[in-house]
This record gives sequence, structure tokens and C-alpha cells, in this order.
Amino acid sequence: MPVVMWGFVLALAAGAVWLARNLWLLSGLDFVSYVASGTSGATAAQDIHSDPALTILDVRDSLDYDQCHLPGSINISIGRLPFVWDKELSPEEPVLILADSKRKIVKAARVLKNRGFAQVYALRGKDHLRHSDIGGISL
Repeated sequence: MPVVMWGFVLALAAGAVWLARNLWLLSGLDFVSYVASGTSGATAAQDIHSDPALTILDVRDSLDYDQCHLPGSINISIGRLPFVWDKELSPEEPVLILADSKRKIVKAARVLKNRGFAQVYALRGKDHLRHSDIGGISL
């Protein structure tokens, strides 16, 4: 009986750790919204897209990326990101993460934050799937 009880406790603890790592908000991750060019929100004071050093990182699978992606974005799937991030990304430059789920956004942001990235942003919702450019991304 004690072995079964310890197994249950360990499974419960593992579930709590998984929930915390995948659903807990990550400090330093800012979510931004798409604002169509020409709208009043497009002139927001903090427009991260005006930064020429901004890197748009799409962490979806390559099949999804090939079907629909933002021009100028780079594709590194979430599974490869911990291993190949340094070939395409620099910790000194801001990164905008695009993904098809909040869980993947948080996971990618955690990978980047652990490698010294200070400016990490994520596009709120699935706005990048509805627009051909991100000319009006604002905080």
C-alpha cells in the first residue's frame, strides 16, 4: 500500500510541475496585438515593428509554416529551438514569437529567456494567420 501511495504522490507532483511549466506566465514576455495599418492604434507610442533589428520567429512545424507565414519570418520549430537558436537569433536583438498555441509561445519564450534574450514578444492569439504583414504591431 505505501508504494502505491508514493506512486500517486509522485504522479501528482509531476502533474503540478508540468502545469506550472506550461501554463504559468513567464515574466518578461510581452504579448502584442496586430493593428491594421491606417487605424488609430497603428500610431501607438511603442511600436516594436519599427525596430529594424526585430526578428520574427515562427515556431510552428515547417508544414504549417510553408502553408502560411509572414514575409521575413524565420522558422525554427519548437522542438529544434533549444539546439539551433544560435544560428539564426541573437540575444541582443528583440524577438517576436509566432505560434499556434499559447503553450508553444511560453515554451519558446522560456528557451530564449534562459539563453539571455531580454526582449521577447509574442503575437496575441492567431492574428498572424489572418494578415499578410505585421506593419502595425503595437504594444
